[in-house]
Amino acid sequence: MTLAAPGATAAPVQTHCQDGVLVVRIDNPPVNALGAAVRQGLIAAIDEAESRADVQAVLIVGAGKAFIGGADIREFGKTPVPPPLPEVCRRIESCAKRVVAAIHGAALGGGLEVALAAHHRVALPGAQLGLPEVNLGLLPGAGGTQRAPRLMGVKPAAELMLSGKPLNAKAALAAGLVDRLVDGTDPVAVGLACVQEWQAAQAPLRRTRDIAIADQAAALADLDTLAADTAKKSRGLFSPQKIVECVRNAVELPFDEGMQRERAAFMECIASPQRAGLIHAFFAEREVAKVPEAKAAAPRPVASIAVIGGGTMGAGITVSALDAGLPVTMIERDDVSLARGRAHVEKVYDGLVAKGRMTADAKAAVMARYSGSTRYDDIAAVDLVIEAVFEDIEVKKAVFRELDRVCKPGAVLATNTSYLDIDAIAAATQRPQDVIGLHFFSPANIMKLLEIVVPAKVSADVVATAFALAKTLKKVPVRAGVCDGFIGNRILAVYKQAADYLMEDGASPYEIDAAVRGFGYPMGPFQVTDLAGGDIGWATRKRRAATRDPQARYVEIADRICERGWFGQKTGRGFYLYPEGARTGQPDPEVLAIVDAERAKKGVVPRSFTSEEIMRRYLAAMVNEGAKVVEEGIALRPLDVDVTFLSGYGFPRFRGGPMHYADTVGLPKILADIREFAQEDPLFWKPAPLLEKLVAEGRDFGSLNRAAAEAA
Repeated sequence: MTLAAPGATAAPVQTHCQDGVLVVRIDNPPVNALGAAVRQGLIAAIDEAESRADVQAVLIVGAGKAFIGGADIREFGKTPVPPPLPEVCRRIESCAKRVVAAIHGAALGGGLEVALAAHHRVALPGAQLGLPEVNLGLLPGAGGTQRAPRLMGVKPAAELMLSGKPLNAKAALAAGLVDRLVDGTDPVAVGLACVQEWQAAQAPLRRTRDIAIADQAAALADLDTLAADTAKKSRGLFSPQKIVECVRNAVELPFDEGMQRERAAFMECIASPQRAGLIHAFFAEREVAKVPEAKAAAPRPVASIAVIGGGTMGAGITVSALDAGLPVTMIERDDVSLARGRAHVEKVYDGLVAKGRMTADAKAAVMARYSGSTRYDDIAAVDLVIEAVFEDIEVKKAVFRELDRVCKPGAVLATNTSYLDIDAIAAATQRPQDVIGLHFFSPANIMKLLEIVVPAKVSADVVATAFALAKTLKKVPVRAGVCDGFIGNRILAVYKQAADYLMEDGASPYEIDAAVRGFGYPMGPFQVTDLAGGDIGWATRKRRAATRDPQARYVEIADRICERGWFGQKTGRGFYLYPEGARTGQPDPEVLAIVDAERAKKGVVPRSFTSEEIMRRYLAAMVNEGAKVVEEGIALRPLDVDVTFLSGYGFPRFRGGPMHYADTVGLPKILADIREFAQEDPLFWKPAPLLEKLVAEGRDFGSLNRAAAEAA
């Protein structure tokens, strides 16, 4: 039996013998990750089992809520500590005594690979089995690409790895990943019963490596199709194609050679910048919730919500709350508007019913939590209100005066404004300590980002409540300070200006969009303008006109397009043409004529730009403004900027976000670009003092993230 010394922390792998079975218990909270000590403990446990005459079989279980949640990804990219996980799995599989894995909770990544190496697998009802390495720019590197196809078939195994999504216990049984699904809550009791049964029946040991793959020709044909689909869907991602390649090796090569090829491909993924970017994104999304207010105060209880406004945004917020199980009351100004708001909500669920993703009864159950009213007094008892009316500060102030009148003491009052001064909105009430910004992104029921905007007088427990609500709604929350546009839209305005300058200087909007897509974005900036509606940005530009620096360069091309009533997809044309309601735009010669006319009016002689030159300007503007946002405290850390753009603005996840990407390029290179561009326009291309300071000190944005983590 492996025991800790008196006063020491319990060993991460513990063993005890019970009825001739060596029970190997992994206890490495919170998810039993396969760190070096766990890997060493598993090897030692197999050695112990083989050396003891009183042990006839081995049972591997996890403590707590998981079997094994995966590898310890903090070890990736560092000097490896032996034994490597493939060796652990090899020792388990080659054990002369029966090895059974009893899976409850998560068996993900390396955790599932350990289970695949066992001779039998038993799942409890709550088990989740998956190989999600693709989400981190990796592939299963301990035999997953070789063993899973032998157990569940080539195509299903490849699809499991390419999706990164887990299977529940029932699906895993149907797929052949597990041998048994047994009711119970105690993996030790369930596992021991199965071990004893197999031992009594003298069932042969079933080593996964020895299973032959049937109908190899059909399997290879399936992989050809998957490879083609993956090339289209993965848009330049490295690891998905490597996964298909490794599964192909499982079909075509002996097991040992397939394992060697898998390990080589895994190490290629480890060395890839995409792996570093995806792992940064993974950790950054967990760090953003660590804010000072959440440490200082507990959230207020939220059992009911009101949404003011039933337009596109209000309906999306309502759906998010309904999906989270919360009752929602929608307030609109009249019965016609209220009926329209309800129709917006029902349209979402009707779409799910039509696609077979929701039953009519399930829709009815959700809508039973919905109510609507034209009277503010009907929301007097709700715990939290989200205002989602027209983006006009006087309209919003009027709404908040009404909320101040009717809402109970302690109710949280939130505004969904995208740009406006939340301190001014809070000042319209007698309770500014209860007012906060909750900036959802459209469509609010789909987009993950939620900017939590913290005005000067808000109470810490209201901020904590907002973060708790984000978790309930399954959103990615980012804390932002108050300024025009907060984090995301403030930075967006600047790099959109850079794109406008490029357009006026000689690049067509279609060349700019193509360059941005080539970098990894799903859409370019002018496609996004057409999707959101050109009138939105036009209204913002007109609002800012009075305070615009008269010395600043201003490009009027978008204004000329909006003056024609071309607002994008909703009007059938904007920067692009959308014939007969098409979702994908076509280049418009009339737009190019407008661009040419504006250049001529300003005496601009157009010059050509390569995609690389376009992206240098586009990203330098983004990073420079991001540095200013961090320096001013609008964002707590550079990683908050990264998460904002990954979750809300389509920044390619494999690049880790704009600030992480700047670190990979090198801040001296970014600063040098800005100084070069400043020779043409010193007012726009003014380096952020923080960027200059970091370069002078030989530091990067990652150093600020690390310092913040240590301080927390």
